Amino acid sequence: MDIQTKKRLKQKIIQEMKSTNRDILQLEEQTKPISPDDSIGRITRMDAINNKSVAESSLRMLRKKLTNLQLALSKIDEENFGQCISCGKSINEKRLMFMPESRYCILCAQ
Repeated sequence: MDIQTKKRLKQKIIQEMKSTNRDILQLEEQTKPISPDDSIGRITRMDAINNKSVAESSLRMLRKKLTNLQLALSKIDEENFGQCISCGKSINEKRLMFMPESRYCILCAQ
């Protein structure tokens, strides 16, 4: 991978990290406990609990993505960055630009 590609990828990773951090903050707000003292109906409370569960799942996925992005940023200057950790082949540049935290080529990711 050439220097220019790594530079663009580094910018993409930083941009993705900022976006992911914003999304995490929003989801943390949605996952706050639902007080039983709130005067909402039983059905509405069940919806709120369901929505909270969905938000918690999304929050876990975003935190994992942020961790993977941080890992990618820390390893971007290494010689073997951009190589699949399973087969050792180069990960397609388009895949890395779409998912900069990718550690597997498209074939191994399947």
